[in-house]
Amino acid sequence: MDHKMPPNFGGFFTLLNPYLKSMRKINIILLVAAVIGVSGTTWAQEKPLSPKAEVEATIGNSPVKVVYCQPSARGRKIMGGLVPYGEVWRTGANEATTITFDNDVKIEGKDLPAGKYALFTIPDEKEWTIIFNKDTKQWGHYNYNQAQDVLRVKVKPAKTGEFVETFTIAPEKDQLVLKWENTAVAFKIK
Repeated sequence: MDHKMPPNFGGFFTLLNPYLKSMRKINIILLVAAVIGVSGTTWAQEKPLSPKAEVEATIGNSPVKVVYCQPSARGRKIMGGLVPYGEVWRTGANEATTITFDNDVKIEGKDLPAGKYALFTIPDEKEWTIIFNKDTKQWGHYNYNQAQDVLRVKVKPAKTGEFVETFTIAPEKDQLVLKWENTAVAFKIK
């Protein structure tokens, strides 16, 4: 069977041929743009520079939960540099670090009622101040208000055995330990 174009339509398809070719080009361009767009979305979903972390443990008689963001050193000087001495620090990155106690506790021997607190610190070479603040809905420490402090305790920093690239908060026995760069700071919880 011989398939031939009807005589009246042959000229019509000949006229359409340049448009059909340009439509194919447009479709290819749209396909490439879509692939680039999907790739860009994938790149945007890479791990953030300061990912969120949660730590849960029972220390003393209380379940403790810490929610914070973990910055990394990435070649920068941290203590006395990125984290200045003698100034309030958010104790992590991004929004303020929070710590929740299900029961009343003693921090370094001082009473702290059960509840959720923003955890701030004032780092220094020889002594750190650990701060438990009522205002947990803060970005960083920019709106920090000392009048909202529930408790402040002083502790001594120590040197870590090795370099700590990423800021961590972890339970160790009867205390919570903050580590970054070559510094470790712990406070006791009972």
